[in-house]
Parts: sequence; structure tokens; C-alpha cells
Amino acid sequence: MSALAVSDLKRSFGGIKAVAGVSFDVGVKEIVGIIGPNGSGKSTLFNLLSGTIPPSSGTIRLLDKDVTHQPAYRIARQGLGRTFQIPTPFINMTVRENLLAAAVEGEWRSARSRAEEVLAALEISHIADDLASTLSGGQQRLLEFGRVQMRDPQIILLDEVTAGVNPRLRQIILGRVRDLQERGKTFLVIEHDMELVRTICERIIVMDAGEIVFEGTFEEVARNERVVDAYLGRPET
Repeated sequence: MSALAVSDLKRSFGGIKAVAGVSFDVGVKEIVGIIGPNGSGKSTLFNLLSGTIPPSSGTIRLLDKDVTHQPAYRIARQGLGRTFQIPTPFINMTVRENLLAAAVEGEWRSARSRAEEVLAALEISHIADDLASTLSGGQQRLLEFGRVQMRDPQIILLDEVTAGVNPRLRQIILGRVRDLQERGKTFLVIEHDMELVRTICERIIVMDAGEIVFEGTFEEVARNERVVDAYLGRPET
């Protein structure tokens, strides 16, 4: 059983084909990277997978259940969590309160102990009682990642989770991803940081103009001419 199976997924906005027939599988405990130039359809794909927007056609199976046209809250309850490019914490709540708020629909009896575990794992226990409005951009990204963990999803979509963070926070995030993978979690990662992709992703999917143009290991992707063309374009003759 795949953790996530996508078949011929399409989404158009007027005459623009943002996602144009995408198909792929993600195995349980796999970490798969999604890369591509700006406008290639990566974020639209994440919005489709998480139920933020409905597909024009195609199917999405999550842990062998069809969730294609389910709303975001139902897909979340089926075991999918995601971060966003721009973190949106509850700014008038503390860091700890933000984590607890994310667990309201889950197993509440263990919520406080899980929150303490997340605080420790992300090394933000020292700011647990600070208002989210006082956090740096990098700390907000840690909090965003932490809130997803409070839902205990089986599949986690990370949308540029390390963008703009300092090297220390980056290492904390990567370490936590590895730890969660060992616990059975599956990851799909949008990232522009190629060193990060090389470090943690076992397989990479390359998108351009709404389509998958290549799929393989980092080394295979780096050598592929079509991938280079998608990022750099061909020189004029």
C-alpha cells in the first residue's frame, strides 16, 4: 500500500493548466522532494493534495482511501498534515497554546505531554510562554512545523519549511524530519534548497509547466538535460 497515490491529477484556472495530468506514488516512510522553477505547479499540487482546492479531474488516494473531492478538514482527519510557505500562527497566543490549539480535535488527554515533546524536539521550550507575535521568522517556521506534528499525521507535506531560517534552525528541522521518518511518517517536500533536497530526499520529482518532467535520485536529476532546461532554459542561438 502506498502512503499517497496520485493519478492523472489536473487543475485548470481558466485557460491555464496549473497541474496537467500528474501521476506518482509515495511509499510509506519515504521522503520525496518536489522541485521545479517558480510557476511549475508545485504549490497548486500541494493545495490539491490537502483539499484546499478541488481538482478538475484525476484521483488522490491517501493510505488507500479515495480523498479526491473531500474538503481539507476531512483529508486532515484521514492523516495528512501540511505546512505553508507563510506561517500563520495565532499571534495573540503563546507558543505552547498554539501547539495545544492544533490538538483540539485529536487525542486531548495526551496533548500537553505531546506539546512538551514537540517543544523539546524543536528546541523551543525556552520560548514556550512567549507570544507567537514576538517570534522571529525562523521560530515561526519551527512553530508551524510543530503544530502539524500535534495532529500526528501519517503524511506530512512541507512547503519550503526551511526558507529563510538560519543554519542552526535548519539542522533542527532536518533532524526532526529524520526522527519522524524513523517513527513511520512519510514526507513530501517542496524545496528550492538543493543541498537540503540532496541530504534528505530519497527520490525527487521535477515539475515544469504543471507536468512531471523527470523523476529519480538527486544524482540522476542533476545530470538530466530536461531538468537543466526547465531551470535555466536553452541558450539562444
